[in-house]
Amino acid sequence: MSGVYKLEITESEEELKELLDKQKTASDKERVQVLYLLKSKQAGTVRAAATQIGRNRTTVQEWLKGYREGGITGILTHKPRAGRKPKIPYWAQQALDKQLQQEDGFNSYGEIRQWLQDKLGIESTYKNVHDLVHYRLKASPKSAHRISQE
Repeated sequence: MSGVYKLEITESEEELKELLDKQKTASDKERVQVLYLLKSKQAGTVRAAATQIGRNRTTVQEWLKGYREGGITGILTHKPRAGRKPKIPYWAQQALDKQLQQEDGFNSYGEIRQWLQDKLGIESTYKNVHDLVHYRLKASPKSAHRISQE
């Protein structure tokens, strides 16, 4: 029969209500709310629960799959977001940060670019090097100290 979910929710309605109040993020509240809606019979199907909270049915089904596999902890577990890979890898950023801490340091961003290419084999644009050093590492090529946070 289509639309009928097979899920045994072990927590009581009261426990789910308390858990709902304890959640700090909107996403976690939605996940617990789906369980509450299904447990309290306010939503007869996964589709109805998804519609009530304004989410896609497949999203809710993924959450419920997490609940089946790991209970409350499983439904509240989020997938890590990958994001874009950095143009200069983290290992190279750490090496550069260490080099910037040295007394002699660098005289210019161009010199940093050359060092990245010669020592680490990483080609990068002036802008990428500047943004990394100035904004992310909060350093300056002309001095071995960090830029103050004012």
